[in-house]
Amino acid sequence: MTRAVLFDLDGTLVASGPSIIASIHHAMQAIGRPLYPDQNLSWVVGPPLRDIFARLLDPADSEQIEAASAAYRGHYDGGGLLQVAPYPGIAAVLETFRAEGFAVLVATSKPAHAARRILTHLGLADKFRAIYGAAGGGALAHKPELIAYVLATQGLDPARTVMIGDRSFDISGAHANELRAIGVLWGYGDSAELEQAGADALAETPADLLDQVAHLLHPR
Repeated sequence: MTRAVLFDLDGTLVASGPSIIASIHHAMQAIGRPLYPDQNLSWVVGPPLRDIFARLLDPADSEQIEAASAAYRGHYDGGGLLQVAPYPGIAAVLETFRAEGFAVLVATSKPAHAARRILTHLGLADKFRAIYGAAGGGALAHKPELIAYVLATQGLDPARTVMIGDRSFDISGAHANELRAIGVLWGYGDSAELEQAGADALAETPADLLDQVAHLLHPR
């Protein structure tokens, strides 16, 4: 059966923190709840959008959460999402995985249409067999259900698939589906977060990934 690697997007393939944080500030301003300009928002890169606003606002106030989410999407989809860059070395690693016969896929909590738009803009979309993300109404926004959907849709064997991401959500989502997971250290989660989540390996650079995936799938 095919070996596969699932890549998170934000903080793993692309440096997207500034664009996401700018749209969060815009959304909070739009609903009359502005944030301090210097407030630490590094944690907003990774979780589903509604989870972010539930933490910034009253989690029981669904109307305000939806209003903030709509304001965010208007700003982000209006052009903010394209203010990103791929991490150095990522394109070469994707090509190497493909040359080695891996199915290379994206599994992100970001809406799938936004992920495709970003990767197409960066010239990376054709390096993936498929790009998966959240659907309408927040479906598939959480990593356990998203990864389960990818596995079922692509007919992948969890024992021959590895998840690669920068946040605890990537690790826990993988383990919920019996996948091994590599935490990357160039994104928005640190080693403490990834180790606490139970990452099976940590990668300091994209160039580390091929050997680490090979080791996890074929331990000595």
